[in-house]
Amino acid sequence: MKLFKHILLPVICSVLLLSCSKDWLKPKPLSFFAPENLLIDKKGYEAFMITLRKNLRNSFYGELHTVVSEGVFSELGAAGPLNNNGIRNMDLQVTPSADGNYSVLDNYEWSYRPIRVANTVITRIDAITWASEQDRNTILAEAYFHRSYWYYLLVHEYGDVPFIGQELTTPRLDFKTHARTTILQKLTENMEFAVQWLPETTVPGAPSKAAGLHLLTKIYLATGNFEKAVTTATAIIDGKHKLVQARFGIDASKPYRNYIWDLHRPPNIHTAANTETILGTIDRFELPQDARTSGTFTMRNYTPTWWTRVLDSRGANGTVDNGLQYDSLGRGNANLRPSNYYQYELWTDPNDLRRLDGNWIFKEELKYNNPRSVDVGKPIDPNRLRAKADTFQHYFSFPYYIAYVPQGGAGQVPNGGNGDWYIYRLAETYLLRAEAYYWLKNYGAAAEDINAIRRRVKAQEITAADVTIEYILDERARELYAEEFRKSELTRISYIMATNNLNGYTLANFSTKNYWYDRVMAKNNFYQSHLKWGENECRISPHHVLWPVPAEVINTNTLGVINQNMGYPGAEKNQPPLTEITEND
Repeated sequence: MKLFKHILLPVICSVLLLSCSKDWLKPKPLSFFAPENLLIDKKGYEAFMITLRKNLRNSFYGELHTVVSEGVFSELGAAGPLNNNGIRNMDLQVTPSADGNYSVLDNYEWSYRPIRVANTVITRIDAITWASEQDRNTILAEAYFHRSYWYYLLVHEYGDVPFIGQELTTPRLDFKTHARTTILQKLTENMEFAVQWLPETTVPGAPSKAAGLHLLTKIYLATGNFEKAVTTATAIIDGKHKLVQARFGIDASKPYRNYIWDLHRPPNIHTAANTETILGTIDRFELPQDARTSGTFTMRNYTPTWWTRVLDSRGANGTVDNGLQYDSLGRGNANLRPSNYYQYELWTDPNDLRRLDGNWIFKEELKYNNPRSVDVGKPIDPNRLRAKADTFQHYFSFPYYIAYVPQGGAGQVPNGGNGDWYIYRLAETYLLRAEAYYWLKNYGAAAEDINAIRRRVKAQEITAADVTIEYILDERARELYAEEFRKSELTRISYIMATNNLNGYTLANFSTKNYWYDRVMAKNNFYQSHLKWGENECRISPHHVLWPVPAEVINTNTLGVINQNMGYPGAEKNQPPLTEITEND
């Protein structure tokens, strides 16, 4: 089990090394970076914070990262790769032992890694004498933020999971599953403390008080504390952060762009003019190689494979992976192939700036770029793809203002280069508060928050009568594509409906009837039609509202029981989840 390789193997080694009783046999720590060497002063604790801030990048960078994976489990689209790397038939490809090369299983481990780091700080917070209560609690508050951030993701990807709340210094094979609601209550307590101590202003990449309030708003929504969610969101909205509504940044002098383009330029995310950023990642090509990621891969994940399988009027290859258009559009692979819902149905307002002024590349704008082709420079003829089904991966429109991230080094494959990225920004805060107002049946206030976003993009405003949870999710899709964990937010809303027995949904039948599945099937044309591409057709089932817990995690936990989610092999061995968190957890 990968999780326990990272948690238990170092512990096992240290126990074996320390088993000799004579002091002169006691080994010195193998690394200067062991906790006992670093956590001796404030600077040591701050070093752990830097590690935790880097870990925030895990879900946003590289090919097939978590945001992409969550997108293919939603109404936004499906997996486009022709080979079996693309998970389309979830019934066959998503199991506790295999997830089709997306991050469905891997994200379990990726989430517990930073939790382990945060737990080390939390457990050892009083291992030194602090100069002030402020210093101590600021560090502890940030550690709570990071742990809560990852657990919030875990409980909406996997549901009930083990809560590990302290540093593990001895081997353990007796983990048990905690109830999702119990974990969320613990996160509530931690984050209510954290927002009292997180600083108002921080360095880029570090969570501020506003970031803490934003996360707490999400947790309050998940626990049904809608009035508190309004309060925390309002504290952000009434503070220093403001929606961007004017040109700024690196491309501000280009008249053919607009401020929506500016807002999504990675170099602009942490500039002073960007008053919308609440929390973002730091990833830049000029950083040392070991301090940056492999890149955003936005031009790989979100754009079509236009550069191959396209024939010209003479039946020759009309597109190639070099030359004209290649550097600007990238080497797309359609890892998240947008559905008709995202490409067309959402965009009914012709004045919406998110869709205007070159912010999208429409499929009709794709051109033959093979210099040897008789049609070079002409628009691609979709009737001349090698097969009719090729339009699925090779020919579609996409949001260029999001996808375009140029490579930092000459000669690199244009997959989408290094760049800062949003984790939280104020536009989402408005939409979170709108959702809280919706659950409170204050539809007028919800409409006003949605209109704050729509006014900014010159779109027609809505009325209280227009407010539904579906409309709020539509606006989230228009505003937060490639930023939000879409499946997790849909799952969170599904839990709210099931907990309150809304629309026939209940917790008792959550794995067989839930809002997540009904919305995906209502909006995603690929799963509706069971489109077949390669060996697998697009299929999804209600129990995929939660991802499977990796079988390796369960099987190696020989002295305890970690539950499997219903609908997957192994769930018949489940035991009731723990509803209390103790000091030993």
